[in-house]
Amino acid sequence: MEHQIVRLLTETQSSQDSLRKNAEWQLKQQYGNADFPLALVAIGHHGDLPLEVRQSALLYLKTFVLACWSQQFEDFGGQLYGDEAKKAQVRQSLLDLALSGRDERKIKSAAGLVVSKIATADFPDQWPELLPTVLNVVASGADAQLHGALKVLHELVDDCFNEEQFFKVAQDLVKAVYEVAIDERKRPNLRALAVSVFRSTFDTLEMVMEDHKVEVKGFAEQALKAWIPFFVRVLKSALPPAPARELQDGDGGAAEVHRGSVALKLQVVKVLMRIRSLFPAMLAPQSPDLFSATWSELSSLRQEYHLMYIEDDWQGRLEDADGLPYTLDFLILEELDFMQACLRAPPVRKELELQLQKANPGDSTWITEVLAIAVAYSQITVEEEGLWEIDVNIFLSEEANVTANYTPRTACGDLVIKLGEWLSGLTTESLLLYTRTLYESSASWKAKEAALYLLNQLLGDFQDVDKQMSPQTSNGYVDFMRYATREQEAFLRARGFLVAGSLARTSGDTIFPIATTLMQESLTAITNDGSEVVKVACIRSLQYYLAALPPANTHPLQSSIIAALGSFLNTQEISDLTDSDDLLITVIETLRDSILLDTRTCLTGGGVDLLFTVASQGATNFQIALLVTETFEEIASTISATGPVEYEQLASKVLPSLMGAFDVAGLTEENALANLAAELLSVLAAEGTTPMPPKFVATCMPRLNRLLLGSQDEELLKAATSAVKHMLHHDPEQVFSWHDEAGKGGLEVVLIIIDRLLNPAVEDNGASEVGGLAAELVEKAGSEKLGPYLMQLLRAVAARLGTATQAQFIQSLILVFARLSLISAHEVVSFLADQQLGDQSGLQVVMSKWLENSVNFAGYDEIRQNVTALSNLYDLRDPRVQAIAVKGDLVVPPTARIMTRSRAKANPDTYTMISAQLKILKVLVDELLTASGNRALDTETAEALDDDGSEDEEWEDDGDGFLDLGAGMTKAQLMALGDDDDQTAARGRDDETQDYLLGWFRETAGKAGFAEDFAQLSAEEQDKLRGLSG
Repeated sequence: MEHQIVRLLTETQSSQDSLRKNAEWQLKQQYGNADFPLALVAIGHHGDLPLEVRQSALLYLKTFVLACWSQQFEDFGGQLYGDEAKKAQVRQSLLDLALSGRDERKIKSAAGLVVSKIATADFPDQWPELLPTVLNVVASGADAQLHGALKVLHELVDDCFNEEQFFKVAQDLVKAVYEVAIDERKRPNLRALAVSVFRSTFDTLEMVMEDHKVEVKGFAEQALKAWIPFFVRVLKSALPPAPARELQDGDGGAAEVHRGSVALKLQVVKVLMRIRSLFPAMLAPQSPDLFSATWSELSSLRQEYHLMYIEDDWQGRLEDADGLPYTLDFLILEELDFMQACLRAPPVRKELELQLQKANPGDSTWITEVLAIAVAYSQITVEEEGLWEIDVNIFLSEEANVTANYTPRTACGDLVIKLGEWLSGLTTESLLLYTRTLYESSASWKAKEAALYLLNQLLGDFQDVDKQMSPQTSNGYVDFMRYATREQEAFLRARGFLVAGSLARTSGDTIFPIATTLMQESLTAITNDGSEVVKVACIRSLQYYLAALPPANTHPLQSSIIAALGSFLNTQEISDLTDSDDLLITVIETLRDSILLDTRTCLTGGGVDLLFTVASQGATNFQIALLVTETFEEIASTISATGPVEYEQLASKVLPSLMGAFDVAGLTEENALANLAAELLSVLAAEGTTPMPPKFVATCMPRLNRLLLGSQDEELLKAATSAVKHMLHHDPEQVFSWHDEAGKGGLEVVLIIIDRLLNPAVEDNGASEVGGLAAELVEKAGSEKLGPYLMQLLRAVAARLGTATQAQFIQSLILVFARLSLISAHEVVSFLADQQLGDQSGLQVVMSKWLENSVNFAGYDEIRQNVTALSNLYDLRDPRVQAIAVKGDLVVPPTARIMTRSRAKANPDTYTMISAQLKILKVLVDELLTASGNRALDTETAEALDDDGSEDEEWEDDGDGFLDLGAGMTKAQLMALGDDDDQTAARGRDDETQDYLLGWFRETAGKAGFAEDFAQLSAEEQDKLRGLSG
């Protein structure tokens, strides 16, 4: 049997699809064979077989276990493996393999993974000896066995223990790994693995903390009494010398010791960061020692890091087979982050502030020393240098802080920003002094660039919080900045241009006299500099100047900027631009800022043409499409406000390009460019004049009609529907007088479009604008033009509303009836009451959906229309509305537990049932509160969102030991933010709606029947109404 399974496992790795699938099918047929799992374990044990086959057997065994071992597994397939005797054999054989003395890490890791999966189901009832066996090996096993035991223990802590089991074994477990961690006779990588196991226990502690605060805190205090002194010793210990580069990946000897030592230190820093996140107050008293040790090590490792990564290209970001990082760059990154965290600890701050007070004027302070560390580790590595020269998108993504690549350079920027938030003036002055020493000495260009990079990060933060740099310090940087822009090294030149732009934003009027000249130099470099990196840096820097300088300084350069951007794009390969999202975003942002100086230039200049050119290359990128749309919306709105002649000029300029995008779009597949063109056409139509330019409808409708009747693309349907709606709103006569090539008039074409979009075959998202189109058609055409089609249209809208689930779609359909109710609410009620939709009346369907979803309405105009329509319906006091039962208030279960998705699924929300008449009143009370801007967050969430709290709180435990203020919000509050049931907290104040509702409530309060309805409101609603309308 084993030979057959070996063959099948080998075939599962075949490149031939049919052979691989057949082997996988045959293996699955073995699930009913009681000896199958034993055979897989035996293959895993077999040292003569290829490693990949043995590993595959164990990984397949994991799949089998999840599918057949226990019904508690989510992947259980229904075929239970019930032979208890053979289960025991599998467990023992697997554990023997995981704890064997052979040095086969991949095999033992795979075996340990399966052990943990089985333990999830069988420990402790069917497998009571598991943990004692593992802990015994941890305590007394040889190194090879110890490695396997620690891996098994890691998996057990991650996946196996529940709350009760964890507390039973936690002390023995932590003590066992502690003994390994402190034993200097053990290999460093084993000690690092032991610390990693200890760190993983904090994940379990966090999960059980909510229900066991006292026990968790007590356990942590007891454990950390021994561990924290050990952590301090490890941080203070010196790393052994690094091996020669050609030996860095060697097994045994100095290379292994160095890797293990780095891994150990790194795991120590990681666990310290984890402790700080959960129990900051326990760590605070030790923070000065920890900060000092981290500072000392970062200082001592500068030369080694410089040789490895700044001068040479050693391999970084490496992990061993156990997933433990072991390269120096990883250690530096963690220690920089920990140093930044320690800077916020009250004991550390107190000591550092005392040192500053004692320092004499002109003395070098600890701030300068921290900045020296930051400059050392923020220098461009050889790897970064090579990547940025090949692809400027990587350079731009890191400049814009939109990369996931977190490096020591990035961490140094964050460190200096935090220092600047605490000691703003001293930080900028100290950085200036240190920069001056670099430029006056023989420091490398990378060191000079790093100093300016840190300044750039600091200035970016100043800009975010509207902080200015002092005039004296700003002037002090001008010479270094100008010196950098004239240097031979491209990255130093690029940094000089970027810093110049940043200074223009954050130095007030200090450098205004030379800012225009600096801007002109950036503009010239876009065209003339030989380096691509310098060019894109200058393009980005123009955004800073355009934002900072008065229009009188920048407007004369508008055409030059647009021309320079066009010239730059002409030098790029079109095929390369498609994959250059960061570059295109930078170009669009600069182009946008330039165009918005005076949008009229788009009528005669090349600004909008260039915008569309960039859009055509980046339409698939959501951010690019959004930037283009927002920019064009500004252009269209400002030009439309200028007058109909200018709007007609704009339309004649852009419509050919937009229609061209539609002409090449197919109906059966998504076309990002067509989607963007439809969105831009919708924007253009929305800003249209009344009447619209001649032939506007005749130009657009044939393409829009083809797309709306044939396309399946939801986003395209939304935008195209919106475009037709806006044309109908601005110039209904031009729409109605247009005829398609078959002779159908515009009214008939629009009815056919609406009919197609109301068909349930079209997804809610794709049809989400059809309600607005239908409402517009009803208003503009009226019963005179629509005739019998009006009732058919309204019935179709009501029927589709009954099946709609997407919020935006529901709102658009409800607004059809809401807008009609503004004119004649009684006729709307009568019409709906006469319609039978399945087993319910149309009135029941519409009112239920309407009142359930009113609270989620978006858009000020839409909310006002909805509120007015509902008040008109309430004023009718129609018994047909009164007779309809709808959902009232949510019935909140009496529990303080967080409502997870699984709990919510098992316990769905329930509501009281009330009359639609009363529900309308409750909705209007809620809308009055929302319109006033007084909707309050719950106390806990409001406190968590308060940005004015002291950073000292990040080093203090809260009262119950659960809330980590460093994390900002509790899990419950974060989950609440994702709750779709309460969108109203995001609305702002709406004076017009509030004034209407206040007037309506005052008028209605004296009418018959209101007192009875008021009495049925909740006490809270009554108080709100008295408070706001009294």
